[in-house]
Amino acid sequence: MPEQPYLASSEIGVLWMTYQQKTMLLQMLEYFIEKADDQEAREIMTSLYGEIRTYPDKIRELFEFEGVSVPVGFTPQDVDKHVPKLYDNGFDIIFIRMIKEISMGMHTLNITMAYRKDIIMLFRELTALTQKYYDKCTQYLLEKGLMTRSPYVTTQKGIEFVDNKSYLGGFNPISGKRPLNTVELAHIYHAIESNITGMQMIFGYAQVAKTREVREYFEKGGEIAKNIIAELTEILLENDLQVPGTPGGNLTTSKESPFSDKIMMYCVSLFCSFSLGGNSLGTSFSLRNDLPAKFSVFMKDIFQFAHEGAKIMIRHGWMEEPPQTELKK
Repeated sequence: MPEQPYLASSEIGVLWMTYQQKTMLLQMLEYFIEKADDQEAREIMTSLYGEIRTYPDKIRELFEFEGVSVPVGFTPQDVDKHVPKLYDNGFDIIFIRMIKEISMGMHTLNITMAYRKDIIMLFRELTALTQKYYDKCTQYLLEKGLMTRSPYVTTQKGIEFVDNKSYLGGFNPISGKRPLNTVELAHIYHAIESNITGMQMIFGYAQVAKTREVREYFEKGGEIAKNIIAELTEILLENDLQVPGTPGGNLTTSKESPFSDKIMMYCVSLFCSFSLGGNSLGTSFSLRNDLPAKFSVFMKDIFQFAHEGAKIMIRHGWMEEPPQTELKK
């Protein structure tokens, strides 16, 4: 008997996905570190790079020991550190913060699909590391004035229980639509914030993509993000809530791509998966009937966009297959 069980299928799957994400992040970090103007931002990214660089090696060793094919992931060929800056005004930390937000959800879910103590420990380490740098990025952006908080509101005094079905319908017989509660507001604002970052990122990708098909795909994605931002902003304005702008993350005029079309397509796919999960939560925790309906339309548009992207990646040979099970004859 081996000292510990062989890797289970789910463990192979989540390690494979982690390898893809971490090799993508490491390559992009090298570019952002090279182009960083702010010393504090450079130190945050350099420290993060040093702490995560060993994890692809750990996964590679696990796969080699278990006889699992090591994925290609992303390599230095996917990034050109010598081209001009594509983004400015704190976008590097805004982007890293979003990646850390995605990672927090992924690592927590991965722990639930792991059984071996060493694999569980690996994802616990990554979870702690991710939370640490998410906090560093958040505090940096707030201190630099590059990120705004969600709206401050006045809440009703006392505790009440829902006693009328019109609450679920979102309709108040006197004033029309029921005001947003703070749970609904939290998910709406988070969706706006995430889509602003996604829009900034993808319009940058559209500006420098080498393949026409990919460029047009990114432009379409940017318009989807703009539409989501506009519709959710309208809901806040209907509730007399101010919609804070995002002061950070400018796109420069550079037309030279620092990233391969392959790594940009993967990054957009990752953001789409995150957006689908976030909108799903927004649907689940919204009690006003008009909100789940709106989030469902967003999810449909994002799913179709992600599916279109998968077809493009397949056509260009950019979509790496996860480890496959062998068919028994």
